[in-house]
Amino acid sequence: MKKIEEITLFYEISEALNEHLDLKKSLYKVLDILSNNLDMIRGTITLLNPLRNEINIEVAHGLSKSAMDRGKYKLGEGVTGRVIQTGISISIPKVSEEPLFLDRTATRKGAQTPEISFICVPIKKETQVIGALSVDRLYDEGFPLKKGEKILSVVATMIERQVINLETINLEKEQLKDENKRLRNELEKKYRFNNIIGNSNKMREVYQMISQVSKSNATVLIRGESGTGKELVANSIHYNSNRTKFPFVKVNCAALPSNLIESELFGHEKGAFTGAIKQKIGKFELANKGTIFLDEAGSIDLDVQVKLLRVLQEREFERVGGHRTIKVDVRIIAATNKNLEQAVEQESFRGDLYYRLNVFPIYMPPLRERKTDILLLADYFLEKYANENNKEIKRLSTPAIDMLMGYHWPGNVRELENVIERAVLLCEEGVIHSYHLPATLQTGSESNTLPALSLDAAVANLEKEMIIDALKNSRGNITTAAELLGTTVRKFSYKAQKHDISYRHYR
Repeated sequence: MKKIEEITLFYEISEALNEHLDLKKSLYKVLDILSNNLDMIRGTITLLNPLRNEINIEVAHGLSKSAMDRGKYKLGEGVTGRVIQTGISISIPKVSEEPLFLDRTATRKGAQTPEISFICVPIKKETQVIGALSVDRLYDEGFPLKKGEKILSVVATMIERQVINLETINLEKEQLKDENKRLRNELEKKYRFNNIIGNSNKMREVYQMISQVSKSNATVLIRGESGTGKELVANSIHYNSNRTKFPFVKVNCAALPSNLIESELFGHEKGAFTGAIKQKIGKFELANKGTIFLDEAGSIDLDVQVKLLRVLQEREFERVGGHRTIKVDVRIIAATNKNLEQAVEQESFRGDLYYRLNVFPIYMPPLRERKTDILLLADYFLEKYANENNKEIKRLSTPAIDMLMGYHWPGNVRELENVIERAVLLCEEGVIHSYHLPATLQTGSESNTLPALSLDAAVANLEKEMIIDALKNSRGNITTAAELLGTTVRKFSYKAQKHDISYRHYR
């Protein structure tokens, strides 16, 4: 190639690299230019994936998509792998005589295939090799391969910035893909229904119902008081269903103003109302092929209930201000703490919508109806918040447990969680005591009308609690227990007898 032709080639490549914002389009154009100027039959730009130690064809000329997919190499494998590993260019006059040449793309085989020459040069980021540029051309005894190698090395330097950017994009995509997979696995693990805490008979019924309905497409209505864990059940149903790989969209209907909930659920067109400056995709469209969770569905206005009924029946709707009918494949899970039967009688909730939602009802029992689960939940929250706050808190004291068990829990599991979190923050010892619990639990009375404990009774309770804890920590050894409390064995024995505490129970 003459000097003037080389300058023209490099100018054309420079123009091509600045022509497109799309990195791959620019690189494809570069390979087209090389094809015209170097009589190139095929050309490739390969990149090394450092996370997988694998070399892949990113851009190619003269190769089909399937051939590109086949062109994968490990570092050091084949000619391309050797160039990327060593950073040294390789020129092969006849590929048929080169044992290193693997031909993974299967484009140079067959009796009728003419003899091919191959040139491969490294693409570097500073001193690190990140890929390679290679060219196939028909064997020509008079063509100076070394000169062709030098031209390709200059081109590799020219395209280096685009390839570096492409490598960065690929690595970010790979990392995002891995992170997405990790998060999805965590969600699936977190929301397996057997990870919901509770072994009471009522909770076992809930587990059985989740297991039965998860794999179906049935609409589910989760009933129960606020704080009982309705959203956790909805999560478990979705992440144990056949839709787990698709979106799970949550909508808190009570938190949305009545004039915005229709737009939030179904979307709106540009100019549909004042402030609609662009088109908005609704939650039902976002949840296509997945699941939508309508929390506090009992608070939806009557005019929106009509549209919701249509979605349940026909799986179709129009955006606010739009005329095009949009079809969706969405599973609906609704939750409410309201008495929908009473709302239907009062005509504040449509009867036909109620029956559409109530296909498979699941009732979440309040905490006062599953007393045997209180200690399990308390231990779980204790461990959770102790770890979060880097505290070494091992257990709850016996009086604290008695207080938790005696309380009526109007706020259910959510209230229990808040109580334990507060106790962990207050506790500077290894045990949660009764005085770490809030005043609302001190009486244990649902009416909250009983007076608080007298000073003498409170002191006696604390004294009894400390003696029991000391005996537990010393495994019933009175001498060690007395030392833990900084008192004599005689005084310790007197106080234990006064509170009717036997050291034998703790051995």
